[in-house]
Amino acid sequence: MKKQALLREIQRSSQQVLDTIFPPRCAGCKRSGNVLCSSCIAKFGPVIPSSCQRCGRAILEPDMICRACYGYPSGLNGLLSYGSYEEPLRSCIHELKYDGNVRLAEPLGLLLAETFGRFSMVTDAIVPVPLHHDRQQQRGYNHAQLLAEVCARQSRVPYHEHMLVRHRATLPQVGLSVQERYQNIAEAFLCTPSYATGALVGRNIVIIDDVATTGATLEACAAPLFAAGAKEVRGLVLARPR
Repeated sequence: MKKQALLREIQRSSQQVLDTIFPPRCAGCKRSGNVLCSSCIAKFGPVIPSSCQRCGRAILEPDMICRACYGYPSGLNGLLSYGSYEEPLRSCIHELKYDGNVRLAEPLGLLLAETFGRFSMVTDAIVPVPLHHDRQQQRGYNHAQLLAEVCARQSRVPYHEHMLVRHRATLPQVGLSVQERYQNIAEAFLCTPSYATGALVGRNIVIIDDVATTGATLEACAAPLFAAGAKEVRGLVLARPR
């Protein structure tokens, strides 16, 4: 793991040199100079309205559950988001996740760290939502892992890349109903043996992902952590629907 971290640090340093010679274009406005410019970041706008404790959708009453999530028992102690899944944040997330623009992980990960600090989150470890091995081989990287690394580094919280493993391939969650999402992702994650033998007893864990719609994926990740003895498990994402 130390070798992987060193390799990623070398890659980051090399990219900074290349960016000096060939300035990147902003993923939001496409202007030259930055991977993500301050003007576009200012348009994201952090989320602070009353929201569903399950999926994060805005609702009228605080500390309530929206109709879409009613009837599904919560499997998280909390779910926080930096912003709403709207432009230009949506396009930036898409570029990171699907278009291979991994340089966006740095500025977007810093937004997660900002949210972590704004809500005074306290945790013993930050972990990413893992990809299935086949999906990661196909894509070449795990976007949630890249985001979690930046957030953990900036927040000065221990980062644990291999705490969870996705042992079963699942269908994409996009386009599925709430019930289908929960069925699709159920029992898809396991806590790795080195963490499942008492290391998590009484610990607080934060799981990082890009977007949370119903929270089904984050809850499926939380289940094995709770089974391994975790005291609290919370989700932290870049965006969620209004």
